[in-house]
This record gives sequence, C-alpha cells and structure tokens, in this order.
Amino acid sequence: MMPPPLKLKSKGVVIHQVQEGDLATNWRNDVPVLATPVLLWLAELACMRAIGESLEPGKMTLGYAHDMRHMSPTPVGWKISIEAELVKNEGGKLLTFEVEARDGEDVILSGSHTRAIVDRTRFLDRFESKRNRHEKLC
Repeated sequence: MMPPPLKLKSKGVVIHQVQEGDLATNWRNDVPVLATPVLLWLAELACMRAIGESLEPGKMTLGYAHDMRHMSPTPVGWKISIEAELVKNEGGKLLTFEVEARDGEDVILSGSHTRAIVDRTRFLDRFESKRNRHEKLC
C-alpha cells in the first residue's frame, strides 16, 4: 500500500520539557539555558512529524539546511512547543518547512528548515563505503 501523498500545510508538533541535559552548559557554554543545537534537533523532529508516514517505502529524509534564529533563552523545567509546517516541495527531492518554537512566554525560535528526500539503502551503502575506506586508512 502506498503512503498518503505529501501535502503542503501539513504540520508537526513536538512538546518538550527542558531537562538538565538540554542546557548550553553541556556544550561548553556557561549559561544554564536551552542549547541551540538541542532546539535545532527538536525543530527537525517537528518537521519529520509533519510528513509522518507520507514517504514512499525505502525513502527517508535528512537535514539539508537551516535558516533559524534562536531568539530567547529558556530555563530548565520549562515546557516548549515546536511547530513545523511543510510550505514547499521541490520535485519530491527537497522539503522546506517553516518552524516556530515557543516557551509559554516568548517565541524562542523562528525560521525555516529544509530536508532532502533520499533513498535509504543507497544512503546507507554510501555511508558504509565511506566508513570502510576510513578504517582501511587507520
């Protein structure tokens, strides 16, 4: 059975409570706030949820580009909500999402994220080949 088609305006949401492990202090920074890399990863998860099970069998998406602004700090314990909406499908190869995250008080992240649709087997084969080449050199 074929999955449902990718639809523009599809939305994905991630709700996350900021934990100690999410803080910038774990990324060689001295401020105890939600770290940008963690927030970007949560944004990617929201994008993946927006497309759900709509990819053809054997396909997967990979992060391709970010144009995001992390605009406000969020403390540990606060709950954040990240919403992604599919706004562009470039020939079934690139998917662009508008993303916004809020912490209950402020918009903390805003921007766009692009994901590439790739063949899973081909991607993993290329990865394995690269790893094998490296192991032979070491």
